[in-house]
Amino acid sequence: MSHIDTRAKVAIVGVGTAGCGEAPGMSELDLLGLATHSALNDCGLSIKDIDGICTANLNIAMWPLNVAEYLGLQPTFIEGTNIGGAAFIAHQKPSILALMSGQCKAVLVCYGSNQRTSKFGRRERGQARNLLDPSIYEDPYHPFDPPSSYALIAARHMHQYGTTRKHLAEVALAARKWAQLNPEAFAREPLDLETILNARMISDPFTIYDCCQVTDGAGAYIMTLADRAKDLKKKPIYILSNETAVWHRSVTNMKDLTVTPSQESGAKAFEASHLTKDDIDVVQIYDAFTINTILALEDLGFCEKGEGGAFVDNGNIAPGGQLPVNTNGGGLSCVHPNMYGAFATIEAVRQLRGECNDRQVPDAKTALINGNGGTAASSQSTSILCTESNF
Repeated sequence: MSHIDTRAKVAIVGVGTAGCGEAPGMSELDLLGLATHSALNDCGLSIKDIDGICTANLNIAMWPLNVAEYLGLQPTFIEGTNIGGAAFIAHQKPSILALMSGQCKAVLVCYGSNQRTSKFGRRERGQARNLLDPSIYEDPYHPFDPPSSYALIAARHMHQYGTTRKHLAEVALAARKWAQLNPEAFAREPLDLETILNARMISDPFTIYDCCQVTDGAGAYIMTLADRAKDLKKKPIYILSNETAVWHRSVTNMKDLTVTPSQESGAKAFEASHLTKDDIDVVQIYDAFTINTILALEDLGFCEKGEGGAFVDNGNIAPGGQLPVNTNGGGLSCVHPNMYGAFATIEAVRQLRGECNDRQVPDAKTALINGNGGTAASSQSTSILCTESNF
């Protein structure tokens, strides 16, 4: 198969968020529209310039049609593949190819959810989906998914490699310390290891702080060809690579509970980017649960398999640590409106632009984003971004 060189051919030119935390009275489309408007203002484009749409929604069928209608668009490129929260990072590859082929000129990736304040809360929607997608191996045990599946993964990692509850808590604490530097973050109150470890149990070994927030919120970002990006309002951030891997859906079909598809997506993304882990300045990982961060750091090669717990220990990924991870506070403390991938991308762009004020990583020129989707680390998408000075 011939290889198409997509390295730095496309840039992210505008980003925007809306309603992060609580947005009572707002619909999912209302929030999505506000985030889209923010992203358009960010890059100086208008809605009429958008001819490509990427979007997904776990709860509504044919969601891309709803979005196109709401925004008043007739796109020449539309992508609605839903692989869970990783979708909003996985959307990048087809968008790059569509832009390079001339199918469209500006692609909007957008997402919105009112899961916190809607009368149809997260648990009710999740139970409805479980009825539609039964598993003969899991349903008899009535798992509280996704926490139960990720808890099994965490328990296996602890058994196999000696990872501890403190290691998991270090991930939550680091996220909270970053969130406290971010005015947009939903959870900013003080937190310590003792509080995390002694908090209400959700699904052993997870306490409530090991699990992502339940918030409203919307995120949007816009991509154009690199040549066009240079003429727009903000400094463009270039996509060096984007790769996605899907190995399973349910935890009972994982070949190894301690290895995720990001082992594949990460290796391919690094190869296509011509960079290594040592070139990365900031990392944004989809932290649906604390174990996700540990697994991703291992599978992406930042540490050896089984050493993720030790790697995150003693504030190594917190402000002032060796590797800045989830600098907005992540899904654990910043925002998590059911799917988080767009927000990880937006934070990476803001860091590379130098727009993050108190949480800014000094002289950040490269960023790695890793998306996670499904009830058991089922889909993973890895992107590597950079500023113009770095390629």
